[in-house]
Amino acid sequence: MKESNQWNANEYNKNADFVSKLGLPVINLLAPKKDEKILDLGCGDGTLSVEIQKYGSQVIAVDLSPDMVAKSKKKGLKASVMSATQLEFYNEFDAVFSNAVLHWVTDARLAIKNVKQALKADGRFIGEFGGCGNIQSLQEAMQTVFERHPEYGEFLNPWFFPKKEEYAKLLEEDGFCVHYIEIIDRPTPIGDIKEWLDIFANGIMQNVPTSKKESFKKEVENILKPKLFTQENGWVVDYVRLRFAAQKENNEK
Repeated sequence: MKESNQWNANEYNKNADFVSKLGLPVINLLAPKKDEKILDLGCGDGTLSVEIQKYGSQVIAVDLSPDMVAKSKKKGLKASVMSATQLEFYNEFDAVFSNAVLHWVTDARLAIKNVKQALKADGRFIGEFGGCGNIQSLQEAMQTVFERHPEYGEFLNPWFFPKKEEYAKLLEEDGFCVHYIEIIDRPTPIGDIKEWLDIFANGIMQNVPTSKKESFKKEVENILKPKLFTQENGWVVDYVRLRFAAQKENNEK
């Protein structure tokens, strides 16, 4: 998987800690058990991996960002740099857990195939990521600014936000039994829209000249303010999540 977004663990922890906090219900869906071996796919700074370990599970954490992996290691986790499309595990895990990562993996089929390969027979695949309609207003605003400024180049959407039926079909086609899948509308408060863009859209802005980045963000902010900002609640982004629980089918039964 080609990853254009660059992740700064300190900035992420400062301005995007809501991602991990809102991932706690996904751990409940995972229901970790003592002595289970669990892969945290896209562990970020390791916050949720630490929570999973509290159940007595053995957690292996992987992330594409070396900075995030370094943060995870400082928390005592066994972590390594690895992407969802290049997993190097075979029949090893009782469960694979992933929060707020799979929408960055545009080759969803390959990611699912690699997760299946990493799981033991009857292993669980539990996750949550952006679903259809996620950050729609933000995407449209950024695309509008690119259209206004041809000198910025083409707007390249780095995300995969599927419908639940689409993702369920992908899972089933690769030998998973889908026990639960749901789209969840979750308007999410954030601190500042410009900081959000710095963290989550720095890859989109990579071809915007450095001298123009602030004006780019200001234009996006001006478009979004009537839609996503109020004096009472501040910035509330139109997040939509897809949460699922699937199980690798054991064809040897």
